Amino acid sequence: MLAPALALLVAFFFAPVVLTTIFSFTNMTSATGISGGAYVITPNLLRDLEWQGMAPEAAQSLSGETISVDEAALERAAAAGVDPDFLEEIEDELLGDEFDDARSFERELKTLPSRPRRVRDLKLAAEPFSQSILNTRFATRDEAATAIASIAPDLSAEDRNTVLSAAYTGWVWTTDNFERLATTPETARLITNTALYVGFTLSLFNVGLGLFLAIAIFYMPKTSGTIFSVLWLLPRITPVVLYTVMWKWFTWDDGFLPVVAENLGLPAFNYMKGSVPTAWATIVSLNGFIGASFGMILFSGALRAIPQQQLWASEVDGASRWQQVRRIILPQLRWPILFVTCYQSLSLLSSYEQIWLTTNGGPGNTTNVWALEAFRVALSNYTGNLQYGYGAAMALVLVVAGLALSIIFLRLFRFNELVEKPKIEF
Repeated sequence: MLAPALALLVAFFFAPVVLTTIFSFTNMTSATGISGGAYVITPNLLRDLEWQGMAPEAAQSLSGETISVDEAALERAAAAGVDPDFLEEIEDELLGDEFDDARSFERELKTLPSRPRRVRDLKLAAEPFSQSILNTRFATRDEAATAIASIAPDLSAEDRNTVLSAAYTGWVWTTDNFERLATTPETARLITNTALYVGFTLSLFNVGLGLFLAIAIFYMPKTSGTIFSVLWLLPRITPVVLYTVMWKWFTWDDGFLPVVAENLGLPAFNYMKGSVPTAWATIVSLNGFIGASFGMILFSGALRAIPQQQLWASEVDGASRWQQVRRIILPQLRWPILFVTCYQSLSLLSSYEQIWLTTNGGPGNTTNVWALEAFRVALSNYTGNLQYGYGAAMALVLVVAGLALSIIFLRLFRFNELVEKPKIEF
C-alpha cells in the first residue's frame, strides 16, 4: 500500500534534491553543456591567461603555426581540391621540408612549374600545409596535449596544464560555487532581503492577518462570515499573472492609488517601483494577502473544532471576547499556527514569481531575494550563459535554510508536547 506513496516521494522530493546537490558541485552552464566537452584554445583564452599571470612568451608560442610538407599535409591538400600535378611537384621537391612562416613556404611554391597563377589560389593551396592549434577542437586531453607539444615544445608542464584546464569547454567538479557565495558582497544583501521578505510577510499577513480574519469570521453571523471568507479567498484563486496585473493597475503612475493620492495632495508616483519603502510594501502586501487567505482557511477549520461548551462556560464566568481569544482559542491553535508558520516559511523562501512579475527585484536590487536571484542565474540570465551549477548551489542553500527553520519552529512550538499522549485518559 505504501509503495506508490514512496515512489512519488522519491520522484518528486528526493530525486530533485539529490540532483540539485550534484549540480551544485559543478561549474555546469549552458556554455559547457551537460554531457561533457572538448578542448579548444582561442586567442581570447590566451589573452585571458596573460591577464591571469602567464608569461607573454608562453602565450605567444601557442598562437604560432608550423608549416611542414608530409604525407598528412598532402592528403589534406588533395581533399581540399589542390591540382594533382601541383601536389606531385610539391611531393617531389619539398617532401619532408619545414618552414618558419607562410611567406617563405609560398616563395618556394612559386618556383614550381605547375603553381597557380593567381596569388589567392596559391594561398589557398598552401593552407592545408599550415598547422595551428588555435580554434581547433580536440576531443580528448591527450590530443590537445600532443598538439601543444608539437607547436610549443618548450612550454613548461605547469603552463601546459593551465592551458589545458582553461581550454576545456565541458563542466568539471568544483566547490567554487560555494566559495563564490561565501565571498561575494551580494550574498549579504540577498540574505537580508530574504529575511525581511519572509519575516514581514509571515508575521504580518500569513499568520497575523490570517489568524485575525479567522477569529473575526468566527464571531460573525454565519451568513456574513461566509460572504466575508469567500471574498478573502479571491487573492488565492486568482491566476498569478492576472493578480499581479491588478496590482500594477493599483500602484503604477496612472493607477488607482497615485490618482487618489494626487487628488488628496499627497505624493503621487509609481508606488511599485518609485521608491524602496513603497516597493517593499507592495511585494509584502501582494504576497501577504495570498498567504493570509490560506491561513484564514486553516485557522477557521481549527476554530470550529474547539468545543462550544468551553466558550459558553467562559461567558457564564464573565469572560470578554479578548479573554476568550487569549485563554481558550490561542492555546488550542498552537498546532495550526505551527503548521502555517512552517509551511508558509518554506513557501516564502522559494517564492519569487510575484516579485519577478512586479518589481523584478527593483528599484535596483533592493527587493531582490534569494530565490529570484537563483532563478535569474540558472534560468533567466541576461548575458545568455545560464549558470546551472551556481543556481543549483543557491537552491541547495535554500533547502538547508528551510530544514533549519523547520527544526527551529518545531522546538519553538514544543512539538513533542503537541504529539505526546494525553496525561488524563478517559
